[in-house]
Amino acid sequence: MPFIDSKVTVALPEDKKEKIKARLGKAVSLLHKGESYLMVGFQENYTLYFGGKKLEKGAYVEVSLFGSASPSDYSRMTGAICDILNEELGIPADHVYVTYHPVSDWGWNGGNF
Repeated sequence: MPFIDSKVTVALPEDKKEKIKARLGKAVSLLHKGESYLMVGFQENYTLYFGGKKLEKGAYVEVSLFGSASPSDYSRMTGAICDILNEELGIPADHVYVTYHPVSDWGWNGGNF
């Protein structure tokens, strides 16, 4: 039950959204989760400041998942997310924050897991 929500400072054409979504679908296996329940969200043209300066290219990514993963799994996932955003959108890794939110109660389809 992962949800990956990305706030990026750039515009996202539909083809880029599809490419990023597909690549995140593969990367989520680093957290021992499958793409079949992955939800992905995008907020484009988002204003972000880092170190007091407005970022032309930057991102804040929140990864929520049912259960948790190890610190090394999270580290590998951060690397994958940074690679994806750099390769697809030209966002440098040092302008990306990634946070992880393990969740013990997760609802879907009228019930909870």
